[in-house]
Order: sequence, then C-alpha cells, then structure tokens
Amino acid sequence: MLIDAVKRCLMRDLAGFALELDAYRDDVSVWALPPGVNNSTGTLTLHACGNLRHFVGAVLGKSGYVRDRDAEFAVRGLQRVELEMLLAVTRDEVARALDQLDSDQLTLDFPILIGKTTLSTGRFLVHLATHLTYHLGQADMHRRVVTGQSNGLGTVAVPPLADPIL
Repeated sequence: MLIDAVKRCLMRDLAGFALELDAYRDDVSVWALPPGVNNSTGTLTLHACGNLRHFVGAVLGKSGYVRDRDAEFAVRGLQRVELEMLLAVTRDEVARALDQLDSDQLTLDFPILIGKTTLSTGRFLVHLATHLTYHLGQADMHRRVVTGQSNGLGTVAVPPLADPIL
C-alpha cells in the first residue's frame, strides 16, 4: 500500500515537472535566475531526477546509475526536450525499482546512511516523495516569476492519485 502511494506521488510530480517545463515560453527562460532565486526550474529538474535515480533507481533498483550531484547544480542551458527526456528516464527507473520492491523491505533500514542517519526504507521513500513535491513547488514559483504567469498548473492535484499510475 505504501509503495503504491509513494509511486503514485512520484509519478504525478515527475509529470508535473514536465508540465511546468512546457509552460515556459522558451528554453532560455527555464534557466533564468531572477534576484533572490538560487535555483532555476532547469536546475531543480536535474536535481530531482538525479536524487530519485540515485536513491530509488540505483540503490533500491540496482539500475547502475551513478550520481553526479555537483553537475545537477552546475549544468546549464539544456533544452526543455532534453529535460523532459530525463524526466521520462527517471520515471521509468523509479517505477521499475518500486515495482520490484517488496513491502517487507519497508521496515528494514534503507541500504545506505542518509547524512549519517539511519532511516527505514518506508520512511525514506516518504521523504523522497515530499522532497520532490517541495522542488516541484519551487519550479512552479520560478515559472510564475520568470514568465509573469499567475496561474497554477494543478501539478499536485489529488485526482491523479486515484487514477491508474501515469
């Protein structure tokens, strides 16, 4: 049950990142850094994907992905289509890893320490889901500031959680 709930949230929010990217007028504005904003939606996308591909895809799913966290915050200028392809790869890796996860594993310690802290796999998966949603909210605000659009895109709406997994 928890695995399904986490998977639904992660899939919804990764799809939400794609919606945010599509709402920009051009590829350049995805990387804009207005005063007071530290991370663009491009950077947030790279970080969200790197984080999930590492902790879920590689650690739990044994995908072989090797994270370069520094690059997540240093790379600039990718086109939206490249970021959307990365989101699709991330969705596939995360879905595969969670589909092979047994619910008995949720009470076990996550296989690696997180900042010198031991957490159960279930608790860490919940953290990963909320961490992704946090960054999706930042991406939404970045888009609004950069584009002048005041509308939300419904990226964290509840109905998709009831639908078949995206």
